[in-house]
Formats: sequence, C-alpha cells, structure tokens
Amino acid sequence: MTLNLEAWQKRVLLILGVVAVAGLFALAFTAGRVAATPQSPGNDSPDAGFARDMQVHHSQAVEMSRIIREQTDDVVLRTIAYDIAMTQQHQIGQMYAWLQDWGLPQSSDAERMAWMAGSGHAHEGGGTVPADGLMPGMATPGEMQALSEATGEDGERLFLELMIEHHKAGVDMAEAGVELAAESEVRELARKMAASQELEITAMEDLLAQL
Repeated sequence: MTLNLEAWQKRVLLILGVVAVAGLFALAFTAGRVAATPQSPGNDSPDAGFARDMQVHHSQAVEMSRIIREQTDDVVLRTIAYDIAMTQQHQIGQMYAWLQDWGLPQSSDAERMAWMAGSGHAHEGGGTVPADGLMPGMATPGEMQALSEATGEDGERLFLELMIEHHKAGVDMAEAGVELAAESEVRELARKMAASQELEITAMEDLLAQL
C-alpha cells in the first residue's frame, strides 16, 4: 500500500509539473502575442495631429477648387481644380477613417500644427498657428469671400495665388508627416501628398505667368 501511495504521489507531481510547464509556455505565448500587437497612435501623436490638421487644410482647398470651377471656362484650370478637389476629398476620407480605426476623436484641444514642433518644417512658434487662428497657407475669410465674388481673369489669378500658397504650406505639413509619423500608411500618404502638390504648384505657377 505504501508503494502504491508513493507511486501515486510521484504521478501527481509529474502531472502537476507538466501542467505548470504548459502554463508557462501558454503565458509566454500570450505575452508574446500581446507584445507583438501593434499599438495605435495616441491622441497627441504626430499621426493623429497630421490626420486632423490636414483634413482641415484639405477642406479649404476643396472649397476653393469648387468655387473656381463654377467661375472659369479655362479648361486647364478647371482640370487642375477638379484634380485637387477629388484627390483631397478622397484623402480626407482616408484620414477620417484612420482616426476612427485608432479609436480617436476627429478633433482635439491641441493647438493646430503643434504636432509639427519636432520636425524640420515647424513654423515660428514651434509649429503652432499664428494669432489669427489660421494654419499657414490658408486663405482668410475675406480672401475666400473675394474669391467667391471675383470673375474672369481676376478670379483665376486670385485662385492661383491663393492655392499656390495653400499648397506650399501643405507640402510643409506633408513633409513633417513623413518625418514624424509612426504609421507607415501615414508616412506613405504624406509622401504622395507632397509629391503631387509640388507638381500642382509648378503647373499653377505656369498658368499664373500666362495671365
């Protein structure tokens, strides 16, 4: 009976040992999976700041493009305006979806462009907006009103002047996104934005020179 009890105790200890080892392996596997799970950008991250601010910046470009398309008969200018509006509206949707996927609000209390402070493209004041509250490159309410009322070459010239400056600031923001964003999809979209807007700046400067 003693031998049977000792054998039973050994068997129990062996089973407990196997269970303990299996538990350790399971714990290590779970910890590894948790550690390997990508972390979404935080609320104050450059990724989130880029997505929010660029949506606002893009929205004005879409509105400016809509205005000029209703005013001008110039085929080239209408094509450029259409491309800007369609491309940037699509990008707005992408950035909106990112914030949703990351579980972040579409707006925050952070100052506009504060996320750019650590980049080589930060504006005076550490990347924040000027006192008038507008991000660099954005048209003022008065300029938007003037654009909506202008006609003929006056409207075309004003649009080109405003959009060239708008794009130059947009390129700065996009290059800051390439530099600072943690998410590869954010960096890639920012890279595409910078490249396409540089091309559009050249095209608009050529048109402006012809007026």
